[in-house]
Amino acid sequence: MNFGINVPQFAQLSDTRLLADLAKLAEDSGWDGFFIWDSILLNGSGLRVVDPWVALSAIGLATQKLRIGPLVTPLARRRPWKLAREATSVDHLTNGRLILGVGLGDDVDWDFGAFGETTDARVRAEQLDEGLEIINALWTGRPLTHTGRHYSLRNVQFLPRPVQRPRIPIWVGGFWPRRGPMRRAARWDGTCPLAAKGRLSPEDWKQIGEFIARRRDGNSGFDRVHFGATSSAKDTASIEDVRAYENSGVTWWIESFGPERFGIGLIDPYPDEAMDLLTARIAGGPPRV
Repeated sequence: MNFGINVPQFAQLSDTRLLADLAKLAEDSGWDGFFIWDSILLNGSGLRVVDPWVALSAIGLATQKLRIGPLVTPLARRRPWKLAREATSVDHLTNGRLILGVGLGDDVDWDFGAFGETTDARVRAEQLDEGLEIINALWTGRPLTHTGRHYSLRNVQFLPRPVQRPRIPIWVGGFWPRRGPMRRAARWDGTCPLAAKGRLSPEDWKQIGEFIARRRDGNSGFDRVHFGATSSAKDTASIEDVRAYENSGVTWWIESFGPERFGIGLIDPYPDEAMDLLTARIAGGPPRV
């Protein structure tokens, strides 16, 4: 199992240098990945926010081994060709360490509606699927002409190709037990779902694995990414919890440091105690079983 950190890119964590320092700390402390949110606005709260691709570039330069990426990018509010170019650039910057997490996006009233973008989930799902096909085609380096429901490209060619082959890994988010996001994920390289209610259990992950395997040639080469929380790297209860998820097929354990972990809501700044706990938990290293 791999272990990663996931942090929002707002409030104090909108400081690109701080994110880079935390990523370096994570790498030095034995974590395998460092991921950040992709938000434009957060409920109209006026929170400070940093662009995720600027932040990921700094994180990439500050580290040598960590897998990095957005968890997740709402592809429907991005031009697929722009995202394809950004992702390729960061993949080259990091010598092939990028993972692209994508999804519909959750804060539709602000991340979409405030800018006149559609908030209709069905339309955004169509844009997500079509956008992924375009990105994947552009990453081949071959000329592409595409006429679809939402996007049109005429004889365009993107070079260089990404470092990674056959492509930069794509993880798809969503809410279990909704089947649509899982069917979408099965076409790509991994799934990073949340539970529609509560948190995903090991039994949920067994069901997700079975659902995915029926739509692929098994689960080989497919990442199953769980968001969780452990108190320390050596806490017995935390290690047993992680072991149960590993036995259910989870390949990545991601420590999530959103405001819900601290019970503080969307506030700016984060309380000093929350930032101290975040830094200490990163420094403590992953709960390897």
